[in-house]
Amino acid sequence: MAKKEKGIDDKEPKKEKKSDHQENVEPVNSGKDQENQPETENGSEEVLLLTKSEVDELKNNLEKARKKEQENLESWQRERADFINYKKRIEREQTQNGQNYKAELLKKYLVIMDDLDLAIRNKPQNHPEDNSWVEGIELIARKLHSIFENEGLEKMECEGNEFDPNLHQAISYEEHSDVESGKIIEVIQSGYKLGDRVIRPALVRVAQ
Repeated sequence: MAKKEKGIDDKEPKKEKKSDHQENVEPVNSGKDQENQPETENGSEEVLLLTKSEVDELKNNLEKARKKEQENLESWQRERADFINYKKRIEREQTQNGQNYKAELLKKYLVIMDDLDLAIRNKPQNHPEDNSWVEGIELIARKLHSIFENEGLEKMECEGNEFDPNLHQAISYEEHSDVESGKIIEVIQSGYKLGDRVIRPALVRVAQ
């Protein structure tokens, strides 16, 4: 018996296998969802109604809040300005106290400088063997002057200048043919300034 050949028509159609990706895809709704809006029971939007007195009260409260805010701002600005002024005052006082302390300390050493200047002015003129002693005194005086200058202490040059009671202290008024009236004849003791402050006036003789 002859075998029946299977034709093309006898073949069962193959089922197309879906991929995992295709099986998991869900249909997408292309329509847009409508936004949910709160509605009242009758379907209309709720409106808050205020009476005139309530509106006036709200305005009054708002005005009070703004006024309070302005008061707080001004109070903060005043306190900040007071603090800045206080800080500046403390800094000035500290600086002034430091200057006062320095001035009092330097004044204690001025008497030593006076003695050295006096010794130099009265050094022996006719004794060459004493030159080493004189040179030593002059060296000490120069070093002390250098220390004073580094600390801001300035020696006032007064001789021949006009007498100024803010800078000088007159110990005598004398007739002098070579010096104009009111001018300084001689400085007896040097005066010193620390910055703009006179820490010791110069003792002077003044022509009249």
